[in-house]
Amino acid sequence: MISVVSEMLGIHPQTLRIYEREGFIKPKRSGGNTRLYSEEDVERLEMVLRLTRDLGVNLAGVEVILSMREKMEQMQREMEETIIKLRVELEREIARREEARNALVPVRRITVRRGE
Repeated sequence: MISVVSEMLGIHPQTLRIYEREGFIKPKRSGGNTRLYSEEDVERLEMVLRLTRDLGVNLAGVEVILSMREKMEQMQREMEETIIKLRVELEREIARREEARNALVPVRRITVRRGE
């Protein structure tokens, strides 16, 4: 609820409405149209407040920073997915080479014994 979150963060309910209008948060709505703030919404609000209060960033700057943060998080998820795929591919290649090496060992032993 807007009153609970505004009190928790020490800001006016109208400030929450402005942040919602600016697109910084997107609280869900109950059947009675009451705003329902998620933990993620509260975390984003805390970040907006740190940027505006502590660092003096204006709302346009906050928008840019949040957008960049979202892009970076997306890039990180994509990199993690790529790393997982590469790791699986590498493990397969290692297993393939190990299998090939193991297949060659008896041939070497036979060759060495014949050459003695």
